[in-house]
Amino acid sequence: MQFLDEDIYEAVKNYLPKVSEYVNSHGGDIKLLGVKDGVVYIELSGACGGCSMSLMTTKMVVQRKLRELIHPELVVVNVDGTPENQMPEDAYTGQPQKNAEHIQEKEKKDEKGHGVLENIKHMVGL
Repeated sequence: MQFLDEDIYEAVKNYLPKVSEYVNSHGGDIKLLGVKDGVVYIELSGACGGCSMSLMTTKMVVQRKLRELIHPELVVVNVDGTPENQMPEDAYTGQPQKNAEHIQEKEKKDEKGHGVLENIKHMVGL
């Protein structure tokens, strides 16, 4: 997927009211927590928060609808307190402080990549 986390976050934020209709009808709610490398992190709350069907709701309702509306490869994870469903600390969250950290992390990765590319160009005389 070639979209920026910021772009995916804004798209999900825009479509979330439409996607959450089913969850709301069951006494639950969806909160967008963040996005990292094309993975959307949400939190199901209310009646859906501790429900045994929360994984099914996440994948068959939320992920399926967001894939239709945004991108067919989008992955949605419900952050439910289990170790395998945690949001990375450097995920884009829409909050200024966290976003600054996210951007700095991306810039560090870019610097490393550009350094290697510049070294290769120098070695071949470009």
